[in-house]
Amino acid sequence: MEDRVRFALEKLLNIAQGDTGQGRRVTNFLLAWWNADIHGGFDLTDLANVDREVSEDMATVFAWLARAEDVVYPYDYRSEIEQVIARWRPQGQTA
Repeated sequence: MEDRVRFALEKLLNIAQGDTGQGRRVTNFLLAWWNADIHGGFDLTDLANVDREVSEDMATVFAWLARAEDVVYPYDYRSEIEQVIARWRPQGQTA
């Protein structure tokens, strides 16, 4: 993962730990990537409902994923993702 992508992802993970509307929207984005079947999808109109910097970080991660030759998951951030799941989807599984 490129440094700029890693930095954007880490900022998004920090936002997802907060109890805000942006935190919820960022969580939806991250968990749609992690496992949309279990944790739900991401509504693209939510890009208009977060700060510009946040939407740009989402776009950075999305563009990186789009250029990947194969499906890529943030396994290096599994612990952080599991914390987000526990906070926002306590009824869900971590798969």
